[in-house]
Amino acid sequence: MQIQAAVLYAPHQPFQIETVVLDAPQSGEVLVKLAASGVCHSDYHLISGATKHPMPVIAGHEGAGVVEAIGPGVTGIQPGDHVVLNWSPACGTCFYCQHEQPNLCDTFTGPIWAGTMLDGTTRLHRLDGSPIYAYCGLATFAEYTVVPQQSCVVIRREVPLQAAALVGCAVATGVGAAMYTTQVHPGESVAVFGCGGVGLNIIQGAALCGAGMIIAVDTNPAKMEIARQFGATHTILAGADSQHTLAAIRDLTGGRGVDHAFEAVGIPALQELTFAAARPGGNVIFAGLSAMGTATNLPGAIITRQEKTIRGSYYGTVHAGRDFPLFIDLYQAGKLKLDELISQTYRLDEINAAYDTLLTGATARGVIVF
Repeated sequence: MQIQAAVLYAPHQPFQIETVVLDAPQSGEVLVKLAASGVCHSDYHLISGATKHPMPVIAGHEGAGVVEAIGPGVTGIQPGDHVVLNWSPACGTCFYCQHEQPNLCDTFTGPIWAGTMLDGTTRLHRLDGSPIYAYCGLATFAEYTVVPQQSCVVIRREVPLQAAALVGCAVATGVGAAMYTTQVHPGESVAVFGCGGVGLNIIQGAALCGAGMIIAVDTNPAKMEIARQFGATHTILAGADSQHTLAAIRDLTGGRGVDHAFEAVGIPALQELTFAAARPGGNVIFAGLSAMGTATNLPGAIITRQEKTIRGSYYGTVHAGRDFPLFIDLYQAGKLKLDELISQTYRLDEINAAYDTLLTGATARGVIVF
């Protein structure tokens, strides 16, 4: 079938809206008609070159839609089902899946980063037949997509798909980082560096866990009030002097630092500041995606002497099949903010404008609506 999609041909170029060819789903695969796709900074890393990936590529990894067709061997999914797409599918049988770490599944890791299906081929092509790769195995910046059945999490049909789409990345990554990666406990203190889509969800995840103090840190004044709406008890407008930010956090925590310090941007210097903001014996969680090849300088002597724990948080340590429905339940119960995350909606042909807006830092989340 022929569909409209946003294609990226090389770093530092804009997306091109084109007609492309999408093959029918093969064994174990599902055809989904997209309803909405979030505009995430991780996709921008393809444009900036911070993430290396085969091209041309159709980006987009935060989506929801309706199942149009299924391939042979698909079970538990039917045409008409509403699904949230999961960019870290799990096979259920590899070492990591068997050790309760499905977000690290190594069956899918290689194909996902190669932009192909499990068989090493693509379902997307240019009109001349040459391949187009799928970012994170999803390629949600298109009207339709074909994905592995493991990437589909069925949800109730009454849930708005615009809101549900955000569960597939920003919510899972942020809320999961607080709930699962470090397991914030009631009454504990938290600092979140960076209040974009992931950071705001770390904030509301910490609030769901009962954190007593949640400090939001960002350089954008517009983010201060938004962060409070999502559960921040304190806000710090960061400037060029990182020591001022660090001193403000310590002033709020009796000179110690916070129990859990989260970095949600992926900038090495900010990761180093996040490390310094955690108290002795505290936890440092890196949830932001750093550019490939960058390095972060963390002092080994302090790690040892202060017993700080440093953890990466990949997809919020979630189990998509278990946690996506849970997040939807929390949303429907009024305990998780999804609608409030959507600052602006766009058509697919407005995708470059959507990224221009994202880079200003003035929005919580933009959403492409099909």
